[in-house]
Amino acid sequence: MRKRTGKLKSTTKKRSRVAVRRVSGEKDLAKAFAIRIKVFVKEQGVPSDIELDDDDQRAIHFLANVGAKAVGTARVVWHRGAAKIGRMAVLKRYRRCGVGRQLLIRAVALARRSHARQIYLHAQVAVSGFYERLNFRATGAVFDEAGIAHRKMIWRAIQSDNQRRVIKRH
Repeated sequence: MRKRTGKLKSTTKKRSRVAVRRVSGEKDLAKAFAIRIKVFVKEQGVPSDIELDDDDQRAIHFLANVGAKAVGTARVVWHRGAAKIGRMAVLKRYRRCGVGRQLLIRAVALARRSHARQIYLHAQVAVSGFYERLNFRATGAVFDEAGIAHRKMIWRAIQSDNQRRVIKRH
């Protein structure tokens, strides 16, 4: 009999279906906020008084589920016709399983359907490669946000027909 390892569990997680949906009620919003508090405040040390902000009231929030479990969240906020994707957080156990990718694809698709003149985000420098793989490009200097090095990244229109189909489906 084969011994189960963390690697096998990870493979099983990767096969799990990720469902991303727009938050539509207080219950789902509370789940999204709980994920953000766990990831940003408890794991990364972001001060709790700045994690939840005024933009939460006007943002469109997304919640990612694996099965019945809420495992990730993101939001889109409009600033002068531009869409800012932010507060992307995935529970530690579900990272590198496609959850963040699905959240980002969904957020970009919403911004495109809304005819945003620009789609951008403030990426933690440590994970900027993730955003680059999904067609975001860094611009400007590194800056501090909540005690963590960040960089502004702007989404570039996709050239590949295959990638375009992926974004349109969501």
